[in-house]
Parts: sequence; structure tokens; C-alpha cells
Amino acid sequence: MKLIISALTAMVLCLFAAQVSWAAGSDEDTAQESAWSSAARKAIDDKDWKAAIVLLQRDVEGNTATADTYNYLGYANRNLGQYDEAFKNYAQALKMNPEHRGAHEYVGESYLAVGNLEMAKKHLAELDRICFFGCEQYDDLKAAIAAYRPK
Repeated sequence: MKLIISALTAMVLCLFAAQVSWAAGSDEDTAQESAWSSAARKAIDDKDWKAAIVLLQRDVEGNTATADTYNYLGYANRNLGQYDEAFKNYAQALKMNPEHRGAHEYVGESYLAVGNLEMAKKHLAELDRICFFGCEQYDDLKAAIAAYRPK
């Protein structure tokens, strides 16, 4: 019986660890990062959205962009109020990885920013499906939806 409980505990811990990533918006292994990734992350941390976009665009132009690249491009554009560009980037991230937790959270928050509660709820439902044991992205989008007040 102890062996079964130990095995189940180990399995749950492995599943939980798989949910953890280097940042709330990242779903990919850091080993896949480009030469620009750490500089782009620093620009994002510093809220230097324009610099982040320039750095991330280098991956797009070099055909090395990942779903994370497009997710963070969307995030930077959203923070500049460039919602059309943000939505294009999130769509590309989700095309590359339909279960990208960060992209679902951030695009849901973008939909709230432009007053589209129904689309935000759609992405919350996707996160509910993807995050079997729950995840930070689901919790964050759920809280944003709960706090949402139409303009």
C-alpha cells in the first residue's frame, strides 16, 4: 500500500512540475531560447515594450520564433495599446501551440481590454481544459474576468 501511495504522490508531483515554467507567459523549455530571449525578457520586465518588440522581431525575421516569441510580442503590443497587432501575435502563438497557457491568458486579458467578455470567457474555458490540476494562468484570467467592468 505504501508503494502505491508513493507512486501516486510521485506521479502528481511530476504532473505539477510540468505545469511550472520560467515565466507566467512561457510554455516552452528555456533550452529553446534564442540569443535575444534573455534581453527580450529583461525588456519586458523593465516594461520597455518597444525594445522587447525589436528584440523579439529578430527571431521572427530569422525564422527562429517560437510560440513564446509570438506570445510575448502580443504581450508587448497589448501594453502599447496596439491590440490588432497583439491579437495577430497571440493567434500565431496559439496556431503553433494550441495549448499555450500564457497565450490563452494574455489574449483573454486583451479581449477584456477591448470589451469582449465572451471571448475572454472562451479562453478561460480553454485554460480550464488545459490546466487539469489548475494553473496560474487560469487563476489570473479568472480573476481578471471577475474584476471586469464594461466601459
